Amino acid sequence: MYQSLQQFAEGQVILIDKPIGWTSFDIVRKIRNLIKVKKVGHAGTLDPLATGLLIVCTGKFTKQINNYMGMEKEYIGTFTLGSTTPSYDLETEPINFKETNHLTDDVIKSATLQFTGDILQMPPQHSAIKKDGKPLYLSARQGIEVKVDARPVTIKEFTITDISLPLVHFKVICSTGTYIRSLANDFGAALGVGGYMSSLCRTKIGTFKNQEAISIDDFENEMKILRGQLNSNQL
Repeated sequence: MYQSLQQFAEGQVILIDKPIGWTSFDIVRKIRNLIKVKKVGHAGTLDPLATGLLIVCTGKFTKQINNYMGMEKEYIGTFTLGSTTPSYDLETEPINFKETNHLTDDVIKSATLQFTGDILQMPPQHSAIKKDGKPLYLSARQGIEVKVDARPVTIKEFTITDISLPLVHFKVICSTGTYIRSLANDFGAALGVGGYMSSLCRTKIGTFKNQEAISIDDFENEMKILRGQLNSNQL
């Protein structure tokens, strides 16, 4: 439990368990309104359809955001094999359907090896990466494909934790800048059937764990209690 609102102006690190449907900036804006502090930022975007750990910094601690962004990330989630989507996730509708029944567990698990270590990865066209000052997703929504260069990333661990075709459950430990959506698309292509990311949860950033995070609803309730205590003390 926080002791005062002044703490946030001086600087705090808040671990939020981001719910599905919220953008990372939605969380920042909500917290900014709750604590009445302008300097609030997050350390690493989570897509609206992803859940899990979001590090939010306030006050003087916003200077540390780049340090947190550079930390290793851990994710769990599911890929759906046998089709693709333009966004590499469920933001867009699946297309290009193919059978997956011929895929064995060994074949699926072996395909992870080519995506482990230092690799080059093409970011999704439906992403916030900017080209000539314009986010790629704005062009993608107009049906315009923008040429971008592949980016070097490091995937320390890529483990298949369960297979129930067409769903493949995974765990990934990777460097900053890695797009799990792109990994889903590339993984499906390597298997010859296509694939997209159907769920994603960020479970760790560096030594910070999602189990330590608080929901945005619980954080809001804590702020209401704190304001109530302040108002009572002023009477």
